Amino acid sequence: MSESDDGRNNNARREAAREKAKSLRDAHRKREKRNRRLIQGGIGVGIVVILAIVAVVLFTSVAPAAAGPQNMQSDGITIGKSFAATRTDAIPANGQPTATVRDKKSSVVTIRVYADYFSAVSGNFIRANETQISSWLKSGAATLEFHPVSFLDRESLGSQYSTRAANAAACVANYSPDDFWAFTEAMFAKQPKAQSSGLSNAQLVKVIQSASVSDMGQITTCVDKQRFKSWVIDASNRARSGPLPDSNVQTVDTPPVVIVNGLQYIPASYSSAADLQTFVFQAAGESFSPSTPTPTPTPTPTPTPTKKHHKK
Repeated sequence: MSESDDGRNNNARREAAREKAKSLRDAHRKREKRNRRLIQGGIGVGIVVILAIVAVVLFTSVAPAAAGPQNMQSDGITIGKSFAATRTDAIPANGQPTATVRDKKSSVVTIRVYADYFSAVSGNFIRANETQISSWLKSGAATLEFHPVSFLDRESLGSQYSTRAANAAACVANYSPDDFWAFTEAMFAKQPKAQSSGLSNAQLVKVIQSASVSDMGQITTCVDKQRFKSWVIDASNRARSGPLPDSNVQTVDTPPVVIVNGLQYIPASYSSAADLQTFVFQAAGESFSPSTPTPTPTPTPTPTPTKKHHKK
């Protein structure tokens, strides 16, 4: 082979090597460009997914403003003689409650209770005093303004039981207000233990049914859909931030908060029926009329002994 042939062969090999290197470089650039598009596209999709998740979380965690329940214009429902509830309009969406004006000249005692259906102390108070409170309500010696609040969702293992229970109370107040006290007694009789998920919505409905509440169809739907959830949140925040009307109490820090004729009841034990009876008697003072049954520290009256009994 001549030198000229060797030169041509070397040139051809170099040219082939250059073409191959160029082809590899082009393929590498295409691969990098494709990878950049995929990464950018993936980031874009990821951002969209993240934004969607954030939107869902915000939508589900922040309840939209809605009207409150009827008969709870003060954020509480007032139960009077023979357990009849005072009828009021609902608080409109983004509206504010209208405090109940107490008639200071009346002989009827006004009891106001802020309670959480998941609060053990609230349960102790209601269970210890329900018989006496029922007696006062039945006779008309007192009225009870009950404010359900939601303070203890964090203790219900993610089930938001306090809020769901307060919503159930709002449902009863809205659709069957005269049964509200019976419902509250039933709720505390079936109060779940602390640090549990509480009662399910289906179990709440059964408790409501056990209190012989009427209009169960609409109440069941109201409980399941948590119709008054936003009102529960707003009313609880108002109780937490205060001040509480017709009293010198600034806020509800820990339920229950009990106010009798504008005076806060702070007993040694919320489980003492005698303590509440004594406090109500003292708070009422001379406001009781002779014709109004007067609460006394003695749960049941004792017949006056006769001479015959003394002989025995």
